[in-house]
Amino acid sequence: MEVATKTPVLLYTEQTPNPESLKFVTNRMLYRGTADFRDEASAKDWSPLATDLFEMPFVKGVYICNNFVTISKEFNYEWAEIMLQIKEFIKNYVENEGVVVKEGFAEYLASQQSDTEEYTGDNAELVGRIKSLIDTYVKPAVEMDGGNIEFKSFDKGTVTVILQGSCSGCPSSTVTLKHGIEGMLTRMIPEVKAVEAEMG
Repeated sequence: MEVATKTPVLLYTEQTPNPESLKFVTNRMLYRGTADFRDEASAKDWSPLATDLFEMPFVKGVYICNNFVTISKEFNYEWAEIMLQIKEFIKNYVENEGVVVKEGFAEYLASQQSDTEEYTGDNAELVGRIKSLIDTYVKPAVEMDGGNIEFKSFDKGTVTVILQGSCSGCPSSTVTLKHGIEGMLTRMIPEVKAVEAEMG
């Protein structure tokens, strides 16, 4: 009888621009999509992994995307004190094939965002271009830093985006937003005058 050998779970950490967030990267697909949990209450319904992580007193936020988990810590802890504990926990959780995010979460998120207004005419075409630029040029870079950016709205020249993961509450996210994203969008789409952010 052949014994199927499982690929060992490899896990390493990456710094993010936010000193309070650290990215824990695995060699497994954890969740196709983005799942951002800012508190234990939001995690309880949808993510057993995030719920367990929130039981650690130093975990402030859990962001799950593809093959990584970005942990935001409480500021009164040092990464040197807690990193190995988190790393070990995530590694064991993935090895034991624990549920990361429950089925139906993407549909639930979509239902929550159904209040976004519909755009018509010129605005519809413009919003399509804005979303395309964000998805093509901004999203991949932000993901590398352990975060996420989503288009929220466009109104009278102002684009509003939602920042999640390590971007949420990051000191350098304002600089990235104003100089990077706003600069690119205003250059490429003259109708865009400003970019504002909301934390996810």
